[in-house]
Amino acid sequence: MAEEEDYASSSDMEEEDMSGFYLSDREEDVLEETVLQGLESQHEEDCHWSVSSVITKESLLAAQKEDLRKVMELLALSEQHARTLLIYYRWDVERIFELLEQRGKEKLFSEAGVTVIDKGNVIGLLNSSQTVNCTICFEDVTQNSVTEMDCGHSYCNDCWTEHFIVKINDGQSRRIRCMAPKCTAVCDEAIVRTLVSARHPDIADRFDRFLLESYIEDNNKVKWCPSIPHCGNAIRVEGDICCEVECTCGIQFCFSCLSEAHSPCSCQMWELWTRKCQDESETVNWMTVNTKPCPKCHKPVEKNGGCNLVACICGQAFCWLCGGATGRDHTWSSIAGHSCGRFKEDIAKRTERARRDLYRYMHYHNRYKAHTDSLNQESNLKESIQEKIAVSESKQSKIKDYSWVMNGLNRLFRSRRVLSYSYPFAFYMFGDELFKDEMTPQERDMKQNLFEDQQQQLEANVEKLSMFLEKEFQTFSDDEVLDTMSHVINLSNVVDKLCKQMYQCIENELLYPLQRATHNIAPYKSKGLDRATELSVCWDSDQSLRSTKNNNEGSCARWDLAVNGIGTTGTGRHSGSQFPGSSSSDESGCSSTRKRPRRDVAGAAAPFDLNMPPEVIDNSRY
Repeated sequence: MAEEEDYASSSDMEEEDMSGFYLSDREEDVLEETVLQGLESQHEEDCHWSVSSVITKESLLAAQKEDLRKVMELLALSEQHARTLLIYYRWDVERIFELLEQRGKEKLFSEAGVTVIDKGNVIGLLNSSQTVNCTICFEDVTQNSVTEMDCGHSYCNDCWTEHFIVKINDGQSRRIRCMAPKCTAVCDEAIVRTLVSARHPDIADRFDRFLLESYIEDNNKVKWCPSIPHCGNAIRVEGDICCEVECTCGIQFCFSCLSEAHSPCSCQMWELWTRKCQDESETVNWMTVNTKPCPKCHKPVEKNGGCNLVACICGQAFCWLCGGATGRDHTWSSIAGHSCGRFKEDIAKRTERARRDLYRYMHYHNRYKAHTDSLNQESNLKESIQEKIAVSESKQSKIKDYSWVMNGLNRLFRSRRVLSYSYPFAFYMFGDELFKDEMTPQERDMKQNLFEDQQQQLEANVEKLSMFLEKEFQTFSDDEVLDTMSHVINLSNVVDKLCKQMYQCIENELLYPLQRATHNIAPYKSKGLDRATELSVCWDSDQSLRSTKNNNEGSCARWDLAVNGIGTTGTGRHSGSQFPGSSSSDESGCSSTRKRPRRDVAGAAAPFDLNMPPEVIDNSRY
């Protein structure tokens, strides 16, 4: 049969010996061994470009303290200065170490606004009757009402306090600069906390909160899980951040754009595709060019004849050229009582172009939706297959291991998903929206034929794998079960190889030669997305951390202790915690994209739940 020939040709791609997948005339006691030899094995380990971990409320404090400790020990800094340095370089410890070797400590500190002096800062200097003039408010104040920052600039406490409050309300809590003109030094967080809490304790609490959130807001390697309702977790990725991860709550998403996992589509392609599907832009485009609204009922009307006098179903007649309402008396060249410009030839060209673009969009969208619908339908297979396995295992048979069925089902899900997203990729890869000027028509046709050949092979084998998995194997004899098993295992391996080849083609043949470097795709993994492991709460040998653990009676760090920790002066003690998540461009000049907008609004000083993103907290509290 033709179908069997196609299947045989695709199976030739296998490097493994498939002879063990078929039952030979062996003795009955060797039957089970033959079955086990046919079970699918992962002969090629997936390459792990990145490792993801979940940061919960309990592990947050330990995660931040570890990064702070590394910088504090290497550069002999206080916690306040280490935090300032880490915030500026977006909590990238490795980047700090690299720049330390390249630029030296002095330049590294100056760029981040860190000023280290030998003497300690004094809040409210010695009691003295001597007065000094504040150059901000020009008031004469006593010396004990003046505070000097690390940079050497001193002003009265009232001016400092007002400056701090304005910056906190403006959302600049994490990097409050000195008031002196052209001074880039970041103010000591202990001084900020002390002066503000004396007048507005609630604002001081918000200042602590924003410092805590910095581990999410300013960290490129940590983002909130986009689950709705929010699960309370953040995901940290070590290695390549262009990847897809799975949170412990079960949601799978793209770490770069926080959308659903969409490889082999790039983030930009997926954003354009979802927007196009939502607003049906191609349909609107075609209707705009090919129809005109009735001036009476405003319904779209398509002209089906050569005469430019058009009649709507509501009875209203109007001119096709200008859309104006007219009477019905007309000749071939004019309409009674009506005159407008001549008909333009480019209207026909624009109509044909709109029609072609619509058909092209419908081609890719229909196939994308068909595979997506198949994936949703096949997700119901899992329960029925488990029931079939239970029935098969209860039978009197030499075959006891049916793991090949679930392995094949999982492979079907992964390959069907890849196949579904390959159509939006092809729509933009070979269209005019993104790469029109980067490929000649000949190059585009050649690459499109190469990709569509691989896509067609994958599609054919995925459908065959789905067909075999839907068989009622619980009613089969041992020979029939072994035959089905050999097909499922063989097809699973073929589909896996075809998926890998498609990704290699996209990365090496399609995207790599292009000039634009913005279209990166998450790597394909045969075993599926790795679920992020929960970050363990590890306490080092620091006395303060041990005492924190003891105060908790052996429990994990709690939110109230995190607040207390961040509230200390931090002169070598590891205090403070933050959460990894969204990023933004700031004074550091580091460009990034905010992952989750945060609203800085005033509110009560009651503790907030770190298990929710900032905007959720703001909505619930303020």
